[in-house]
Amino acid sequence: MIMVSTERMSIFPISDEEMKIKIEQETNEEIKSAYTEMLACCKRNPEQRIWYAIWLMQLNDGSRQIVGDLCFKGINDNGSVEIGYGMNPDYEGRGLMTEAVAAMAKWAIAQEGVSCIESETDPGNSASQRVLEKSGFVPNGVTGEEGPRFVWKGKA
Repeated sequence: MIMVSTERMSIFPISDEEMKIKIEQETNEEIKSAYTEMLACCKRNPEQRIWYAIWLMQLNDGSRQIVGDLCFKGINDNGSVEIGYGMNPDYEGRGLMTEAVAAMAKWAIAQEGVSCIESETDPGNSASQRVLEKSGFVPNGVTGEEGPRFVWKGKA
């Protein structure tokens, strides 16, 4: 199994079966729809599964608590991948998402065929924008479907 480790967490993709369970348990319809599409992409593109799977963020403190998740939204023809993420509100404000996004960006850029890591965030979500900036992303001046677009510049 692929595992990305940080100081406080282990980050890993879950199986199709685990994704099905996560979809069944999700109460937010928008997130449920996104997870359903991700699972369909995993099945259509098994050779690119890591770019569509849900990656869980698990604490290394002995509790093994799942505190959030991340995903990539596929890899396009020019080698760009977009990262998305969500945090359990009970764990916000601790720097965990910044730590995870930075680690996943570093991991992703080291993968064959990847040339760029991008992300979009809602214009009103200043916390998400701070996560991106602290993780080494900078705004690129483009507005995507979800809001301002950020590109990883390799620091953090």
